[in-house]
Amino acid sequence: MTNNTKNINQIPIDLHCHSTYSDGSHSVQFVLDTALANGSKYLALTDHDTVDGILEAKHYAQQIGINLISGVEISVTWANNNLIHIVGLNINEEDQNLKDNLHALRMERYHRGEKISQKLARIGIPNAIEGAMQYCDNKLALSRTHFSRFLTDNGYAKEGKAFDKYLAPGKVAYVAQKWASLKDAVSWIINSGGIAVIAHPCRYKFTRTKLLNLISEFKEYGGRAIEVISSSHTLDDAFYIANLAKYTNLYGSVGSDFHRLNEGYRHIRVGINHPIPNNICEPIFPFLNIDKSLYNDK
Repeated sequence: MTNNTKNINQIPIDLHCHSTYSDGSHSVQFVLDTALANGSKYLALTDHDTVDGILEAKHYAQQIGINLISGVEISVTWANNNLIHIVGLNINEEDQNLKDNLHALRMERYHRGEKISQKLARIGIPNAIEGAMQYCDNKLALSRTHFSRFLTDNGYAKEGKAFDKYLAPGKVAYVAQKWASLKDAVSWIINSGGIAVIAHPCRYKFTRTKLLNLISEFKEYGGRAIEVISSSHTLDDAFYIANLAKYTNLYGSVGSDFHRLNEGYRHIRVGINHPIPNNICEPIFPFLNIDKSLYNDK
């Protein structure tokens, strides 16, 4: 969110964050401690294509008094190689079908990283995969975010610009990857007892028509919510998505999409969020058994 939201009350709910189990820079304990220090009451750990950190997070959250919501963020290839992300909330992290399918997705991450590294080497940036792995504890978690940090920290790109310069579709080091289908991702989430959410929709830069097409297909498969508040969204974006959620009968979700401290282009602290604008759309919170007093009349 932009700085003109500073005076808006905040709610102690964060339904989208990452740890070192995927492309976050901090341990589960650090993420939870930081969220608690920010006043968080409910937090969802939604690492990319893995549920491996949830058991640790649940145990530690219980110790410090945060309500931990089991989550995941699944990488999806949709409509002519558009990468989108679907968050699953309130999932059963022990569901074997979910775990098996997520593991299959992660097996492809390192192979893609090797291809990205080869492309960067061709333009004079050597040893990129070794550099990216310095930020990654597990090669199955290797992502473009780790390459982004390598490129930024070594002066090849400005903060927040590595994707635009090298890693986004159409850029010199982009490697197309076939991820889960939208239908599969939503079904894995639903069959594990969870609720499917379209993550940070404005980040995709879709036209309204294209976004409506995505929402229509998403709902057809059983998807029920969309992120209204996200660090990828401006205040205008939040109002736009809130109204779109109302129009399409989707519930609104909120999330910091936290990856690391002092990430200059993200404007939401882990653990807390701005409320959905003027209660335009119905929030997802009741389906997660979140205390109404924490978000009503905010």
